[in-house]
Amino acid sequence: MPALAALAVVTLIHLGARAVAPGGMVADVTPVLLMPLLLWFLVTTTTRPQSLLVRLTVVALVLSRLGDTLPRFVEDGSELGFMLMLGAFLLAQLAYVAALYPFADRSIARTRPVLIAPYAIALVVLLVVVTLGSGFRWQVALYGIAIMTMAVPATGLDRVATIGAIIFVISDALIAVRAFADLELPLHGVWVMLTYVVGQTLLVAAIAHRDRVDHVRRG
Repeated sequence: MPALAALAVVTLIHLGARAVAPGGMVADVTPVLLMPLLLWFLVTTTTRPQSLLVRLTVVALVLSRLGDTLPRFVEDGSELGFMLMLGAFLLAQLAYVAALYPFADRSIARTRPVLIAPYAIALVVLLVVVTLGSGFRWQVALYGIAIMTMAVPATGLDRVATIGAIIFVISDALIAVRAFADLELPLHGVWVMLTYVVGQTLLVAAIAHRDRVDHVRRG
């Protein structure tokens, strides 16, 4: 699959640049290529006419691309840039929620409700860490609820989607703790982008697979 191969190459280049020269041109330019490549993978591995599931996923990827891009048009490191990114990704999460909603009946919310507890605990821990670092942030609470709402119905799709959604949650949590609690891991930016790309790729791959299966069943 050329799209997936291109995504892997660009991701590796970006992660290497993040590790070696995080403020350099390569590290700055390559992120804007990631979601278009993942979108290419989605549209070339699904059937036409595209289902609502695929169309909503396309919307989520386009909004994710905006989240990667919009902060570049404002002052570097500004609050406005961060809020534009957060807003775009919030809308992307809502698009994923809409796409995955039909699978909610097969998710842990219906089949094993007790398994929602780790998701809720993760959200509470994130809010506590952020609050201790900079005070309560309603933006983080809202976004946290949105991404957990996405992650739960993803469990109704398949195991790949479940893992992808969890990794996606980790990526956003890493962004939040750095932005609001001033906590960083070694090579923090590398971990953020690695989990971001891997999480979304697994989620999109699971969605594309489901679309193909549904197409065969419809005949």
